[in-house]
Amino acid sequence: MKPSTKEQAKGKMHEVQGKVKEGVGKTTQTTSMENQGRAEKIAGKVQKNVGKAEKDLEK
Repeated sequence: MKPSTKEQAKGKMHEVQGKVKEGVGKTTQTTSMENQGRAEKIAGKVQKNVGKAEKDLEK
């Protein structure tokens, strides 16, 4: 697997984990977990986009 593809997969994984944490935080009314989830979701999106950019540069 190319490094750019791995980066995209890791980013998607973090994005999904963030969505789950954010949902649990909302459900349990735990603001810190909700914020943590949002942050992880955003970081995952950034990581995924870095992977896409790397993939575009490989072409």
